[in-house]
Amino acid sequence: MNTWNDAPITAKMPWKGHTEDIPLYLDYFQGSMFEAVEKIAKEHPNQVAFDFMGRPTTYRALIENIEKCAKSLRTIGVREGDKVTIAMPNCPQALYMLYAVNLIGAIANMIHPLSAEKEIEHYLNFSESVTAITLDQFYGKFERIRKNTKVVNIIIASIKDALSKPVKAGYMLTAGRKIEKIPKDAPVIRWKEFLRLGKACFYNYKVQKGFSDTAVILYSGGTTGTTKGIALTNGNFNALGAQIVATNPMFRRGDKMLAAMPLFHGFGLGVCIHSMLCNGGRCILIPRFTPKSYAKQITKYQCNFIAGVPTLYEALLRLPTMNGADLSCLKGVFSGGDSLSIELKKKLDTFLYDHNAKIQVREGYGTTETVTACCLTPPHMSKEGSIGVPFPDTYIKIVKPGTDEELPYGEEGEILLAGPTVMKEYINNEEETNDTLRRHADGLTWVYTGDLGTMDPEGFVFFRGRAKRMIVTSGYNVYPGQIENILDAHDFVQMSWSSACRIPIRCRRSRRSSS
Repeated sequence: MNTWNDAPITAKMPWKGHTEDIPLYLDYFQGSMFEAVEKIAKEHPNQVAFDFMGRPTTYRALIENIEKCAKSLRTIGVREGDKVTIAMPNCPQALYMLYAVNLIGAIANMIHPLSAEKEIEHYLNFSESVTAITLDQFYGKFERIRKNTKVVNIIIASIKDALSKPVKAGYMLTAGRKIEKIPKDAPVIRWKEFLRLGKACFYNYKVQKGFSDTAVILYSGGTTGTTKGIALTNGNFNALGAQIVATNPMFRRGDKMLAAMPLFHGFGLGVCIHSMLCNGGRCILIPRFTPKSYAKQITKYQCNFIAGVPTLYEALLRLPTMNGADLSCLKGVFSGGDSLSIELKKKLDTFLYDHNAKIQVREGYGTTETVTACCLTPPHMSKEGSIGVPFPDTYIKIVKPGTDEELPYGEEGEILLAGPTVMKEYINNEEETNDTLRRHADGLTWVYTGDLGTMDPEGFVFFRGRAKRMIVTSGYNVYPGQIENILDAHDFVQMSWSSACRIPIRCRRSRRSSS
């Protein structure tokens, strides 16, 4: 079901290789991720694309640096279809490298820089990466496992390389002092040296890629709980960018998004970075996330949009620095990544109104198999406990778990997703791909999420929980989220949460409690 009822554009469905005529409500950019951003840069070259530690970078400078990186990648031997691992926080070099990899037709393998050595080794080998980039502070981990991989080049960047001179001086006296120096003869390519290598590239380094070509690998537990590499296309990300703007009609070019969610996660990369850059937004990059830094940047930059997980917002409520803060600048506050309890949402909405915001928290839902969010509470209407309605051109239906038998409104079943953001495949896992992606008689390929929920006649979806986390007691289905809602309503409870696999619920008392 799709609840966006504007007059559709009937067109050939551009994803999953379908040829049926399917109604499309949005016009999707058919080029690469880089080309989508480049298009904005040509139209508005002097507009700020992102800010990092007080230093703004225009769209023109963004494209120039991406092209420098692309030339350097070709110089060191990275070719079309090669995998390049990016293990970076949200910083300029990570953005340049992401789009440079895309520009030369290679594939970005996004991983957490704080991953353990064995995890990094696994990701490098799984993706068959030939090149990796990380920060100087993580050099040791990469060097220790390098011999067990096929990586040819390791590029080392540093936060200080992206800072203005005054800020760099302060950084080197504080955080920079704690970073262990890399030996001068270390077999790595340092960032400045890497950029100089591009001067040796005199041939065409640009590779034409389109909607259906794989652009990024992200990792997820999928529907079975084991880590899988998810192949996401240019079209997946560009479609998300179009959908984000369509579901946020208040968005205007130049609006600021606080990009604190990490690049190696679909939420951070898809919503906070690419959806902004391909629509002329301005990203406020947060390299090291803490609730305090998050709050500081909201007020400093007067951000228009913020996105986060429930635990982040819970911490925000308790920060003394937010007392008296003016949040009238906010146009959108999004919660995802985990279930937002009804009581926490009430507290957040009250907090926003008390700080001059004219909006409420909007909860979304999605999976990495669809990049990130594919369902969001509309700006003008909400229902208690609902995660919203499907994005334009995104379809959601509730079926009897594991089947294609669609259930009536209000009846609980497995949540299925279909649309232009659906992944290409699980890499090197045909069996799991075929089990998760199933084509139905309606001509759509559906993602079997393993999540349980219901839908009402107006198209609002209600998430109940993971099927594997459901507790059956005395013949009744009980979900951790239901218990959390009850606990959160108590005056002495600040927030409750459940571990992914462990019951009972863990609960933290409020400071108001005397016991």
